[in-house]
Amino acid sequence: MMTERELSRRARHRLATLRHVEEVSGSVAATCRYYGISRQCYYIWLRRYEAEGLERLKDRSSAPHHTPHATKADVVEKIL
Repeated sequence: MMTERELSRRARHRLATLRHVEEVSGSVAATCRYYGISRQCYYIWLRRYEAEGLERLKDRSSAPHHTPHATKADVVEKIL
């Protein structure tokens, strides 16, 4: 489990990546090469940051919202 401090560190790193384009390189492609990320990733971070600020740059769960084919709870119980 990651601490709040580590989560904030990742969010600040993502913000630094976004600022690098404006303040240093002026090029999204060059910044993405420098930081080793895809342009698609950069633009996802940018949309999130523009929508709700630093809070949206924190890691998010990759778990699906809905799992229609998940094993039913009573079946799992019997197996365990």
